[in-house]
Amino acid sequence: MLEGLEITILKSTEFLKDNFDFRLDAEYFVKSSLVNLKTLNRVGYKKVSDFGYVTDGIHTSIDYSDDSNVNLFSATTPRENYFDLTRQVFISKKTHELNPRTALKENDIIISTVGTIGNCAVVNKSVLPANSDRHVGIIRLKNKDFYPRYISTFLVSKYGRFQTYRESTGNVQLNLFLYRIRTLKIANLSIPFQEKIETLVLLNDEMRSLFKQTYTNAESILLKEIGLQNYEPSTDPVNIKSFKETFWITKRLDAEYYQKKYAEVVDRIKVQKYDRLANIVSIKKSIEPGSDVYSNEGLPFLRVSDYNKFGVYEPEKKLNDSFCKENEKLIIKLKPQKETILFSKDGSVGTAYMLRNDADFITSGAILHLKVNHKEQIIPEYLTLALNSQLVQMQAERDAGGSIILHWRISDIENVVVPIIDFTKQQEIADLVEESFKLKKQSEHILEVAKTAVEMAIEQNEEMAMTFIQDNTD
Repeated sequence: MLEGLEITILKSTEFLKDNFDFRLDAEYFVKSSLVNLKTLNRVGYKKVSDFGYVTDGIHTSIDYSDDSNVNLFSATTPRENYFDLTRQVFISKKTHELNPRTALKENDIIISTVGTIGNCAVVNKSVLPANSDRHVGIIRLKNKDFYPRYISTFLVSKYGRFQTYRESTGNVQLNLFLYRIRTLKIANLSIPFQEKIETLVLLNDEMRSLFKQTYTNAESILLKEIGLQNYEPSTDPVNIKSFKETFWITKRLDAEYYQKKYAEVVDRIKVQKYDRLANIVSIKKSIEPGSDVYSNEGLPFLRVSDYNKFGVYEPEKKLNDSFCKENEKLIIKLKPQKETILFSKDGSVGTAYMLRNDADFITSGAILHLKVNHKEQIIPEYLTLALNSQLVQMQAERDAGGSIILHWRISDIENVVVPIIDFTKQQEIADLVEESFKLKKQSEHILEVAKTAVEMAIEQNEEMAMTFIQDNTD
C-alpha cells in the first residue's frame, strides 16, 4: 500500500533541530535534504549569523530616476555568481541617501528572496553606487572567516540550493525570510581553498566585462555606419504636425508618440538602405497555455523574464506532462530552432536573442519567433544586434502602449524599420557578436568549475577539488 512513497523516520531531537517554525510539511524532511545536512555536519559548518550581518532592501516607496546612475538591485538582479543589469533600473539620489542601511557596499553578498529563491552574487566596485529593494537579502561579513565569493558559490551549489529552497515558505510565491538566511549552514572549508574559489569568481568578473565590451564594440560599428554613434535624443517637448501627418496615417493621437526624438531616429535610418521587419523575417506566434498547467517538473516554459539579449536562463515555470501529451504535435512545432530570434512584445518589449542551438522548450505568447528569410542579405546575428540597439528600442518605446504591462502590437512590429548596412560590415559585427558569446561561454565554464569544486571538496576532499580546478582551467 505504501509502495512508491518516501518515508522518513526521525527522532524528536532531529525533528526539532533548527526547526524554529515547527515545520510539519513532508517536503521539509525529504531524504535528499537530510542526507545533505549529514554531509555538512560531517565536514563542519558555520551559520551565516556566526560571521555575517543580514538585512534586506528598501521597504518604503522608491523614486526612480534614469539620470541618477544609482543601480537598484531586485530579486531578478543576482544570478549564479553574477549580476544581470541588462534591464537596468536607477533610483533617485535622494532615495539612495535616505536609505543608508540598504545602500550596497563592495563585497556584500546579495541573495534573491522572492520568486527564484537563492540566486546569489557579490558586489564589486563596477556596479556601485547601488541600493536594493526588499526582495533581496544582504549578507555583510563581520570577520574574515570566509571569503565572500566562496560563500556565494556555496549558496548556488547544491548544498546551498537545497537549504534556501527548504527554508522558503509560501504557496503561490516562495519567500525566504531574513531570519532563515541567518540559519543557513556554510561548509567550513580551508582558507586556501576558499581563496582559490574567490580567484575563479573574480576571473569570471573580468571575462564578463570583456565579453560585454566586445558586444559594445559591435554596437558601435552599427551606430557609426548609420551616423548615430554620438546621437543624443532630442529633448524638445514640442513637435507640430498636421492631422494628415498623424492620425490619418497612424491612428494615434497621444502626444508621446510624436516626440521629435522618435522621428529623428527613423529619419536617420531611412536616409540609407533599410527595410520593414516584415520583409526581413517570418514571424511566428507561440501560445499562452494558462497557469493551471504550470508545474515544478515538465517541459520548460520560457517567459520574457527568463531571457535577455545575452542569453536564456533556466525557466522558472514548467508545463505538466498531461498538457504536453495532449498537445504533443503542437509542441513539436512550437519548439524554436537554431537561429530563431526570440523577440518580446509584452512587458520588457523589444528584447531579442538568437538561439545558437535547437531549443527544448516552448515560449510564452509574449515572445515572437523571428526567422531571417534571406541570410545572404541579412545575417541573423547582425539583425539580432540591430533589434537590441537604440534604433529599434526607440521605435518600441514609441509604439508600445499599456498602463500596467507594455504591449507592442504585431502590426507595429512588422513596420519597424531596420537599417541594411553593407554585408561586409554586417559580417564584421556578426563576428564580434560571436566572439563576445564565446567569452561569455568561457566565463560560464569558470563559474561551473568553481561550483563543482565546492561540491567535490565537501563530498570528497579539497585536494581532489583543487586538482579538478587545475585540470579544467588550463
